[in-house]
Amino acid sequence: MEPLEALIGYTFQNPALLEEALTHPSLAYETQRECADNQRMEYLGDAVLELIFSHHLYEAFPHGAEGVLTKLRARMVSRLALAGYARQIPLGDRLKMGRGEESSGGRERDSTLADALEALTAAVYLDGGLEAARSMILRICAGPLAQLQQEPIEVNPKGQLQELLQALGPGKLSYTILREEGPDHRKNFLSRVEWNGLALGEGVGGSKKEAETAAAAAALESASVAQLCSTPPEIT
Repeated sequence: MEPLEALIGYTFQNPALLEEALTHPSLAYETQRECADNQRMEYLGDAVLELIFSHHLYEAFPHGAEGVLTKLRARMVSRLALAGYARQIPLGDRLKMGRGEESSGGRERDSTLADALEALTAAVYLDGGLEAARSMILRICAGPLAQLQQEPIEVNPKGQLQELLQALGPGKLSYTILREEGPDHRKNFLSRVEWNGLALGEGVGGSKKEAETAAAAAALESASVAQLCSTPPEIT
């Protein structure tokens, strides 16, 4: 436990809270023994995280409208984002879970990691209060929060590509998964994006969504899209 406490910058007065936060529900199911798991803490931690990020963003963007702040907070508390923070610790290696869950890639699963970070936040909150939880989260998320202030507008390659091509006239934009490789818990996907049957770009990602986003980003920088946009529309 001590290395984790050093990483998060907090020492527990009640170590049992930390142990509960790191216990996956699969452990009790597999051992058929009653033991506290982190499900209840996930619920509390979710609310604590919302408050911490809401307060931080309110101060960091003094002129930000409600809608903008809501979108920024959503980026910070998304499952993918929370899993990313958890990997920095790394939290997955410290979880107590059943062998079946572990063998199926549970320690690297985004949902498991996000839940564990929520539970850890709740444990710190219960042990030391809101300020302790806030200090821990802002410490772990210092990099992402700094990047958010530099790039507050969300980069959305798929949306940008769709808007760009729609302006050219009617057509069909489609994404195809060409290949998937690797074990179930660490797959890589290759995606291709096409416009009216014309291949515009390919991209690789750890999920189908990430692969499609990478393909759209590649298309935006491709010569094919540049040529499409520079060609005058036909007059009918």
